Amino acid sequence: MLPQDFVVEEIPAYSPCGDGEHLFLWVEKSGMDTPQLARLLARELELPEREVSYAGLKDRQALTSQFYCVPARVERKVSTLHLAGAKVHRWVRHRNKLRTGHLRGNRFQVRIRDVQNPEAATGILAQLGRTGFPNYFGPQRFGAKGNNSALGKRILLGERSGDSRFERKLYLSAYQSLLFNRLLAARIEHGTFEQAMLGDVMQKLDSGGLFLCEDRPAEQERLERFEISPTGPLFGPKMPQPGGEVAEGEDAVLRAEGLTLESFSGGRGETAGGRRAYRLPLGNAGLRQEDKDLWISFELPKGSYATVVLRELMGD
Repeated sequence: MLPQDFVVEEIPAYSPCGDGEHLFLWVEKSGMDTPQLARLLARELELPEREVSYAGLKDRQALTSQFYCVPARVERKVSTLHLAGAKVHRWVRHRNKLRTGHLRGNRFQVRIRDVQNPEAATGILAQLGRTGFPNYFGPQRFGAKGNNSALGKRILLGERSGDSRFERKLYLSAYQSLLFNRLLAARIEHGTFEQAMLGDVMQKLDSGGLFLCEDRPAEQERLERFEISPTGPLFGPKMPQPGGEVAEGEDAVLRAEGLTLESFSGGRGETAGGRRAYRLPLGNAGLRQEDKDLWISFELPKGSYATVVLRELMGD
């Protein structure tokens, strides 16, 4: 797949207001990841790297557009920037610095080349629109060699030390993600992906609020309207606890790993714990045929992976 076959546009959490001490740059890039371009901007604008910020990471092998934030004092230099592999399309002032997580999600357009059966893709996309998509962590989460999660488990077991704080967080979050994916896969296998279960920790999809499912029929109706979703565990001592059969299933996964919830205290602040939605609606999905190729477009909330949606469509 060529970079221009995978187009990603950030959906900001808010629009810059037009005045203030910070400058938001809308930048299109290809062939470099988000931190690489941040370092390049810092060098070209003669800024410390800490003064260049962004809301989220974007793929290297893609054509991506997103906001970067720099101090407004360098505004005069922006118009003369010449960046290899990137272009600043516009810039607007804002009163607050752009920080990690300040985005609603991402809009994707993906070209699938030489499609033999486009009707099948149409049917699968329609099904995902009805059922939602499984909110797996994508393969990027587990590193180029796929062993980040194994390294995270070794840290929890006290078999590995000496990693930087960044590496610890990377490996431990990969291990949490692996266990989440296993439980989501079990939910699909057991036919409960689209069902509310007593004891589920439910998430309100508009606000992110969590609550325990105690009235299954009532919550099932809300689930079918995509108002709420069951959640899976990001194991840790501060994780909101499920009840009943759901808790038994999560405990069984930990026992199979030779761990308990308290084992994650060994990850210190990197594994405090949390919940993640299992099932999400696919936003503004569409298909467009171009000769033998198929363009697929959709929107995802922050933290969700386009590779997961593409896997559902491709049947991999």
